[in-house]
Amino acid sequence: MSVTSPVGSIITVHNPGTGELLGEVEAATAEQVAAAVADAQEGQRAMAALAAHERADLLRRVSDLIEAEQESLALLLAAENGKPLPQTRGEVAAAIRIFRGYAGETTRLFGRQIPLDAVPGLERHLAVTMREPLGVVAALVPFNYPVELYAHKAAAALAAGNAVIVQPPARCPLALVRVAELVEQAGAPRHAHQLVTGGLQVSQALAELPGIAAVSLTGSTAAGREIARLGSQTLKKVLLELGGNDALIVCDDADVDDAARAVVLGRLARGNGQICCAVKRVYVQDGVHAAFVDSLLEQTAKLTVGDQLRESTDVGPLIAEQAAEQVVAAIGRLVEDGARLVAGGERRGAFVDPAVLVDVPTASAAFAEEIFGPVAPVARFSDPLEAVRMANESPYGLQAAVFTRDISRAFAIAQRLDVGGVIINGSTALRAENLPFGGTKDTGGYREGLHETVLDLTRQKTIVVMEAFG
Repeated sequence: MSVTSPVGSIITVHNPGTGELLGEVEAATAEQVAAAVADAQEGQRAMAALAAHERADLLRRVSDLIEAEQESLALLLAAENGKPLPQTRGEVAAAIRIFRGYAGETTRLFGRQIPLDAVPGLERHLAVTMREPLGVVAALVPFNYPVELYAHKAAAALAAGNAVIVQPPARCPLALVRVAELVEQAGAPRHAHQLVTGGLQVSQALAELPGIAAVSLTGSTAAGREIARLGSQTLKKVLLELGGNDALIVCDDADVDDAARAVVLGRLARGNGQICCAVKRVYVQDGVHAAFVDSLLEQTAKLTVGDQLRESTDVGPLIAEQAAEQVVAAIGRLVEDGARLVAGGERRGAFVDPAVLVDVPTASAAFAEEIFGPVAPVARFSDPLEAVRMANESPYGLQAAVFTRDISRAFAIAQRLDVGGVIINGSTALRAENLPFGGTKDTGGYREGLHETVLDLTRQKTIVVMEAFG
């Protein structure tokens, strides 16, 4: 399993499936983190001095360098993270698109002219706004999609003229260490892009230090609350994309095979189930429940669990054996509460066979938890409004999905769901870089995406010209 070491020591990185040692990185000390923040002030000034077209060119050069190493980065990410290789190829491809997308956004940081003649007595004055860099941005990156989520944060920060300090996930930092070398090779100004490796103490330091203007975190709700608390002491901007317990609602007029496929591909065989927007709760209407479960079991049985570096693998090891133990324990709690385990659920080291549970009691505390692994718990409902009520009872509100052939019903349900995004006739595990992504309630309320993040990492300045119109 991967091992996270204390601050100031060596972090050893292992293949979570085989235990093979992949590399080592040094965890930053408190002094090193503080020095990185101090150096970043110089980097921020250098980034802010670059013209928009120069920042765009920098991001395009980074994307080209990542593309040139796409296969080796995908192999390294799969080895250290556990996701199957075809999926890590897709993740690196997404990062390339994101850097190129933010290169375009760099040249679209528009200000605006505000008509002062809307206010009596100010008719002859001119007011305009302009966008300026926010300052140094700290990017706290999770283990499940580190390269893609890093790109959302770091590319946006650089596009807006900020410096960025990246904390890669301690369990799988190696791919981002290499990407950081490529950013330097692309010609980023000195100290404009830095990596600080380590665990909780590094995250806390970045949230506390006054030289940081904004912290962007993708992580658990518990981690988000702590980062928000620490960040509030210096009134820095805190951008949180947190946990989810996404519901998929299957109505009695749905295509059950498509709905089952959405659970398999959006939960059991995507990211080894370790995705914040994965399908985590399935509600099926009584009339199609039996047919849906049959299809789900048939499709689940075809999944291949094994070495994530093999092209044929659908489900690889979880990030660590401890994570697999937690998933199996959650399955056990669901069974104790009355659910029936009808497929999978066995653990071998960090591997967990994709699990399907039926007759899940909706009042189960375990059903309300975010289970981070390949587990599909299925509950029943009789009326779609009942399913909406149960879905909304979750403290999380990231995404949800609705399967129905009735478009009016689909929109009626979507309107009532208290979430950040609703997918109709598809899996919740959908994220396109040009869509706003985020949720409500304990998911954090923030929206991350090409058009949103770059604006969040700037500030507006208003300039008024008195008597501009004589």
